[in-house]
Amino acid sequence: MISRLILCAFLSASLAAPCLAKELPPKKNHADHATAPGLNGPSSVVRVNVTNQPYDFLRPWSKRPPFQRRAVGAVLPGSRVLTTAEQVANATYLELEKPDSGEKCPATVEVVDYECNLALVKASDPEFLKPFKPLALSEPGVGDDLAIWQLENNGTLLNTRALLTTVEVGAYPIGDTSLMLYRLTSSLQQRDSGFTSPVVKNGALVGMLLRFDSRSQTADAIPAPVIRHFLKAADSKTGYAGFPRTDMFNAALRDPQLRRYVGLTNGHGGVYISEVVPGGPADKAGIRAGDVLLAIGTTSVDRDGNYIDAHYGKVSITHLISCEYYNGDKVPFKILRQGKEMTCQVTLTHPDPSASIIEPYTIDKAPRFYILGGLVFQELSRQFLKEWGPEWTQKAPERFLYYDYYQRDVFKGDPRQRIVILSNVLPTPCTVGYEELNCLVVTSVNGVALKSLADIEAALARPMNGFHRIQLQGSPGEIVLDAAEVSAMEPALIRNYNLPAIKRL
Repeated sequence: MISRLILCAFLSASLAAPCLAKELPPKKNHADHATAPGLNGPSSVVRVNVTNQPYDFLRPWSKRPPFQRRAVGAVLPGSRVLTTAEQVANATYLELEKPDSGEKCPATVEVVDYECNLALVKASDPEFLKPFKPLALSEPGVGDDLAIWQLENNGTLLNTRALLTTVEVGAYPIGDTSLMLYRLTSSLQQRDSGFTSPVVKNGALVGMLLRFDSRSQTADAIPAPVIRHFLKAADSKTGYAGFPRTDMFNAALRDPQLRRYVGLTNGHGGVYISEVVPGGPADKAGIRAGDVLLAIGTTSVDRDGNYIDAHYGKVSITHLISCEYYNGDKVPFKILRQGKEMTCQVTLTHPDPSASIIEPYTIDKAPRFYILGGLVFQELSRQFLKEWGPEWTQKAPERFLYYDYYQRDVFKGDPRQRIVILSNVLPTPCTVGYEELNCLVVTSVNGVALKSLADIEAALARPMNGFHRIQLQGSPGEIVLDAAEVSAMEPALIRNYNLPAIKRL
């Protein structure tokens, strides 16, 4: 069976097969810790202190208790600080702190991309970062000795050695994003300001720490090419647009029978296009499922969907598309169709994640909801599923997980813009007998099919014989509420549950 690889820049983690540049065994003991003399040190990094307060998607009218995170940010040219998007997600207060003096300055997020997990932060006082020495960006090679910079409580720089063992395309933590990753071996220790840290080589920034596994002593870092693309896109005069994609899938083309069938000889590369997303860049360019991709621009594609990068060697073409090109670029794709070579001009774009039926992430904005007599309606999102914790892919309702994972196939041609769900029920006189219901798909209200939560108000304006009839997918199939009783008890519902409002649409 051939496994599918996403040709676009944003691969689904479950579909992506990482392509290794090369892998070397550790050559040295990397458990040594020391300060970093002559390598910029504290003069090039600041603490990024953030108070985060995300929304509670199980109780969408409220927020969770605030919490604090501290990280080490890299000072860049232009008096900007680079950190991760996770660090500033749902921030209610953000400040920068000088490591040596503890002097602090309020800051704001200038640009954030949750998919590549990077953010640029700017101090409110332009003079605050002037004494710092900005870090230049550099690219290491596999086998290089790197350093992860952390800060002790007294401001001393902790320089933890790391070995770059592998360069590959892999999954990022938010959304369905796969981009290049540096895989490191390091005996990193937990520090108070260690939510994320710069990765450096000879005083130049080469990456930002993404995650660390203390058991295996391995870490992933957002690499220099991804950072460089983010910074260049952030400076675009037309505004930040993210990383481009093509919206087509490919599969390895190693089967000699399939190669003969599509008209390829053994001496050629080429990867099989297994699916093209309708309306995506590849579809608009005329590429079809069953075509063979031979080259992107002047770069040849091998039978596994890799190309030879001048710096990293063999890498997935996902990296070529996502980091070597930008949104709006018109790129010639050389394909083979029914034994004939042809070229399709693909205009690379990055789709709006909010256009998905089930949003891949909902950050820095309040979820929509409507409470009807105690029935809590909202829209299914990935953020709602993540309320089941780190193991949400195993613990969240199976039907919702199925919809999320296969939404492109399940809802093909479906007029719905969102999936409206009954997330939970607040006990009231109107909901007697319904208190145990939760996590059910709402198909219609008063005979009106719901395309999104925005349709619910118009549907409720037309009760059927004085009753609201809510149709559900699954048992009990339907809920009936007295419209007059629901309206009369709204003030008590708001008071008893301390609700800011009955709805947020």
